[in-house]
Amino acid sequence: MRFQPIRRAASILCLLLALVVALPAQAQTLLRDADMEYALKQLAAPILRAAGLSPNRVKVLVVNAPTLNAFVVSNDAIFIHHGLINKMESAPMLQGIIAHEAAHIANGHITRRLTNLANTRTITGLGIALAAAAAASGNNRLAGGLAIGSASSARRAFLSHTRAEEASADQSGIRYMAAAGASPQGLYDTLKIFAGQEALSAGRQDPYLRSHPLTRDRLRAVQGFVTSYGTKPPNADAEYWFARLKGKLSAYTRAPSWTLRRLKSEPYADVRLLREAIAQHRNSRTQKALAAIDRAIAARPNDPFLHDQRGQILLETRNFAAATNAYARAVQRAPNDPLILSGYGRALLASGQVAKARGVLEKSRRQDFRDGSMLRDLATAYAKSGQTGMAALTTAERFALIGRLKDAGIHAKRATALLATGSGPWQRAQDVLIASERAAKRK
Repeated sequence: MRFQPIRRAASILCLLLALVVALPAQAQTLLRDADMEYALKQLAAPILRAAGLSPNRVKVLVVNAPTLNAFVVSNDAIFIHHGLINKMESAPMLQGIIAHEAAHIANGHITRRLTNLANTRTITGLGIALAAAAAASGNNRLAGGLAIGSASSARRAFLSHTRAEEASADQSGIRYMAAAGASPQGLYDTLKIFAGQEALSAGRQDPYLRSHPLTRDRLRAVQGFVTSYGTKPPNADAEYWFARLKGKLSAYTRAPSWTLRRLKSEPYADVRLLREAIAQHRNSRTQKALAAIDRAIAARPNDPFLHDQRGQILLETRNFAAATNAYARAVQRAPNDPLILSGYGRALLASGQVAKARGVLEKSRRQDFRDGSMLRDLATAYAKSGQTGMAALTTAERFALIGRLKDAGIHAKRATALLATGSGPWQRAQDVLIASERAAKRK
């Protein structure tokens, strides 16, 4: 699992929109993990299809925050705080959140806000980092993402939904759930978590409630919708992927002792072993971690994400040759997963296979260029291959991704001097350089 900063646009061609607004002083991070994002896709895909949205275009991403919140700021990504996922008790509860946020997209609520944002330069305190949705869609010309910092009236105004929008999203979301075979009861059960908080001061409310107003009338309306559509029996596949998502996420975001104490309550043997492996790895008990992940692999030998987890354990304990072999097995089973490819490239680089690492990392970048650790490794591979221009360009893009536009401009200027004028990489360097210069002028 990797922590990815999200501040400014990594889609350099679309960075200019980010410069319309001032970025906050701090930004949160995404939790990136191939296994976790695959599980989210399994849960979200039927909901998104029911909403008329493409599961390949709209990605569900996890924000590294223990608070309870979920939101959309573009038409290409749904963001959920890991605290909210850990709070969920069933697949339909999480699918209810996804369905509600998907309805905001499908009903045009976000499009209107982006249009309003594009037409004004008076909003402050809100940063739109264009990378996340661009990476979600695989198109580096699309905008998306977020940057979150100190609370401001402008940010709240942009993220907060009206009661009319909430009612519309509730009704549409329940319809999507019913069409997808997910029990609409899940959305009602999730909303009940926040019941009563409307009487609290804003500072004591969960962030979700501050952007999604909840009233007794709204709860009654949702309960009526649920009664109209009826409940659905549990979906075995959805429950498994929910357990796997929550199991892995909690193993990384809670203390290892907490995870180990609760292993016996995990109904799925492979998920139990996965959780044990992560907890033992975090406790620096490598042999126990490997023993647990190997038992999980024995139960699901064709699961690429278990091999990916084994590779991560070996890589982080500096067993580079074995890590390379583990990642290679993961890539054989999921040859186009950008995060697995990124891990494989890192292991190859660490084991001295520079040329092969560069090819793997380039493939990863073509599919998800917003992975900062991949960009760092790719720049290293270019530098070790003597491609100093490409190394400078990739470094510039990595700095742009994390919001360090001054540093990005320095490396972009170097790249433009080294790359062939008019070439594709040279154009990318120019995009970074222009964005850096415009950012400097706004200060």
